[in-house]
Amino acid sequence: MPKKRSGGGLSHTQQAAKFLGVSVLAGAVMAGIALPAAGALGLAAKGSVKGFDEIPANLKSPQLSQRTTILDSRGRQIATVYSRDRTVVDLKDISPYVQKAIVAIEDSRFYQHGAVDLKGVLRALNKNAREGGVAQGASTLTQQLVKNYFIEEAGDDPTKVAEATQQTLGRKIRELKYAIQIEDKLGKKKILENYLNITFFGEQAYGVEAASQRYFSKHAKDLNLQESALLAGIVQSPSRYDPVNDEAEATKRRNIVLQRMAEVGDISQQEADRAKQKPLGLHTSRPRNGCITAVKGAGFFCDYVRQIVLTDPVFGRTKEQRAKLWNRGGLTIRTTLDPQAQRSVQASIKDHVDRSDSVATAATIVEPGTGRILAMGQSRPYGVNVKNDETTINLSVNQDMGGGAGYQPGSTFKPIVAAAAVEGGKPPTQEYSSPYEMPYPSPVAACDGKSWRNDPNRPAKLTNENRSEHGPYSMSEATAKSVNTYYVQLISDIGICPVIDMAKKMGVARADGRKIDQAPSIALGTQEMAPLTMANAYATFAARGMYCTPVAIESITQKVGSEQKSLQVPKSTCSRAMSENTADTISTLLKGVVEDGTGQEAGLGSRPSAGKTGTTDERYAAWFVGYTPNMAGAVWVGDPQHKRRMVNITIGGVPYAKVYGGEVPGPIWRDMMAGALEGKPVLDFHLVDIPDPARDEGDPGRGHRGTDDGNNGDDGNDGDDGRTPGQVIGGLIGGPANGGTTGAGTTGDTAGGGIGGRFPTPTFSFPENFIQGQGNGGNGRGGTGGRG
Repeated sequence: MPKKRSGGGLSHTQQAAKFLGVSVLAGAVMAGIALPAAGALGLAAKGSVKGFDEIPANLKSPQLSQRTTILDSRGRQIATVYSRDRTVVDLKDISPYVQKAIVAIEDSRFYQHGAVDLKGVLRALNKNAREGGVAQGASTLTQQLVKNYFIEEAGDDPTKVAEATQQTLGRKIRELKYAIQIEDKLGKKKILENYLNITFFGEQAYGVEAASQRYFSKHAKDLNLQESALLAGIVQSPSRYDPVNDEAEATKRRNIVLQRMAEVGDISQQEADRAKQKPLGLHTSRPRNGCITAVKGAGFFCDYVRQIVLTDPVFGRTKEQRAKLWNRGGLTIRTTLDPQAQRSVQASIKDHVDRSDSVATAATIVEPGTGRILAMGQSRPYGVNVKNDETTINLSVNQDMGGGAGYQPGSTFKPIVAAAAVEGGKPPTQEYSSPYEMPYPSPVAACDGKSWRNDPNRPAKLTNENRSEHGPYSMSEATAKSVNTYYVQLISDIGICPVIDMAKKMGVARADGRKIDQAPSIALGTQEMAPLTMANAYATFAARGMYCTPVAIESITQKVGSEQKSLQVPKSTCSRAMSENTADTISTLLKGVVEDGTGQEAGLGSRPSAGKTGTTDERYAAWFVGYTPNMAGAVWVGDPQHKRRMVNITIGGVPYAKVYGGEVPGPIWRDMMAGALEGKPVLDFHLVDIPDPARDEGDPGRGHRGTDDGNNGDDGNDGDDGRTPGQVIGGLIGGPANGGTTGAGTTGDTAGGGIGGRFPTPTFSFPENFIQGQGNGGNGRGGTGGRG
């Protein structure tokens, strides 16, 4: 007798011989079994029929698409995503009832025949011929597995799916040959395991584990007899026998399976009859898929991770390869998201900005020296229901990573100008006249030997926040007060190219992918940036000059069969953007902004911090970007559509006549950072000594930072908090050489610091929009940007 294989069925030689006979019947199988009227349709003549030996010898079983799980830095689940909801399990983790039920109803002679059941073919052909229709099929489980392989390999490509399922003789012959190969290679148990993991059970569930969870909210190993029969019955027609939508039809089909199990001896007739009387017992679970399932408001961070996989060459050389990896799934992605920081970001956002407000906020925290993104959130939740204030646009990131076109950062760009100047040799004591109003200097050196020139006929001009604000100022004072004219004079002095080069070293680029304009107005933050970009740039100051590219993924493992495979992931690359001394100098300047400048409302109390406010021209956006040695963060508030000015506006239930960078974004930053840093070490900066400018006793008095504790100063049009302590304009018009004391200034009643004098409250005011710069930063003529 021919030798049998240990797994059951005929040997490879027997199957090959039998194939010759079966292939002769293939046309009959196609015509008489697959379709009742194949002759009329002419299907037997369609498709390419290769000779048996011309068909490729090896069929590679595809990697089954599965769920991908995204974890935070502590290993807790953030979200699950998948193109097909499937969890691959071993046969031992599948109820024996399911195994018996699927064999009984789909291929009762599975353990007796090989890849092709010749008896089954003849029996089905005979029965279908008698009944004039398709009463019975003849494909074995092995053949069905091969067909599912073809479908799985086709993915979501409709053309490939059609090719994988087309009713042609050529496809059938390929299916038969590969079935023989699989029988010889895998054996019955592995074939059954693969089939139960690949087949579709309806309701978005692929594989028996996902189906068990979907219909009964339990693992496949825990399914009882009637539950197993129900799932086995669905396979033939998932839509027709869907128990969720047609309980009666599903019950009939389940009972057919139970009866068939009794007929083949898997269960007794009594067991079958008792099971038939049981209700379906559904306990459904809705499939939860995609970044919309993310916890802690991390939907946008989840989507950012997805964008990384789809765009980074480390995951595949082509777009198609990367998309295939993501859609196949089976990934466990451990990210850099810190749950404490993420909770703090979302809590602060919720406290200060409502999802239904006419403006939105976005915030990001990164870790200096590593580039790890610790938190990312926004006030408008992740989702597709616009009426419910949801959006899928990630306001924290660049356009090519799922974000918008960016937002002008205003005066938060000024520290980059200062860094370029200090790195180029300018001392922080550098003074400029810094008048209240001035035309943009011209010409100004740009890159590649070019120059920017102001229009002599219509010269672009700019102003400071109010008329009392004029120099001369040093860098320290100009940074604390966010003096526009100082920074334009500074960039005009050092040239535009050093600033653009410094920005590049710090990873600062426009959110829309365009190049930064070569105009002196860039000093005022006229180029649209994303919050992640600004947070990571300031992390360079916190890391004492080391810039690290942002990263969101720590590790990825992929399930391949029963094995876990580690994948390569993008790594942060760090490079020196500036000297330690330059970075420490900027930290000293920006520490002053928080202590006694425009950013006082962002202060963290006893924990040292540094940062900069920014409010753009016409108040379309307001910012606070700051850092401690541990963390750097950026907060933006504004209208993503750039239509709503933040004047006479209510945000988070609080009315504002005008929004300033230190007034709304500042407190959001303060609260989110305080929570994110709770329990973390309190670290200090490496500060440098920046002496006060030398003054003659007859010069106008000006206090060094911290000499006044006055109240609010005049507001401004373009970015400074405006709610500046009295010393911001203290002493601009000095009193007598021996006059004045260091006093507490009130609104408009500023006290001169040091040698300054006290001045009466101004009795004049400026009309709305009077104090603002002129021009347009994008037209080559300059224009105004933000003030702090």
